[in-house]
Amino acid sequence: MSVRVRRIYEPPEPDDGLRVLVDRLWPRGLAKDAAHVDEWPKGLTPSTELRTWYHAGGSHDEFRSRYEAELDAPEAAELLDGLRSAAREGSVTLLTASKAPEQSHASVLAELIKG
Repeated sequence: MSVRVRRIYEPPEPDDGLRVLVDRLWPRGLAKDAAHVDEWPKGLTPSTELRTWYHAGGSHDEFRSRYEAELDAPEAAELLDGLRSAAREGSVTLLTASKAPEQSHASVLAELIKG
C-alpha cells in the first residue's frame, strides 16, 4: 500500500498514482488544469470550525483527535474506505497546500488510510 502526502504546488510525478486534493478550499494561485487532481473529496476535509480552531493555536494532538471524530461520520467513512481501496490497488498521493504537510490533516488522513 503506497500512500504519501505532497504539496499541491510541487509538479506531478509519474509514481503519484491517484492524486487526491484533501483541502476544503482550492489552493491560491493554482490553475485547475495545472494541478492534475483526480479527485477532490471535500467530505474528507476538516470542518471550517476545526480548521479555524487549529490555525488559531490549537494543539496538533487535539486537532488529530477532533479530526478523527469528524471522519467517523458516515459520508467521510465511506470516502475514507474508497481511498483505502484505491491504495490497495495502487499509489495514492494526498495533496495539500499546507506549508507543513507533516503537521496537517493530510498526514493524519494518510495514517488512517494505511491502517
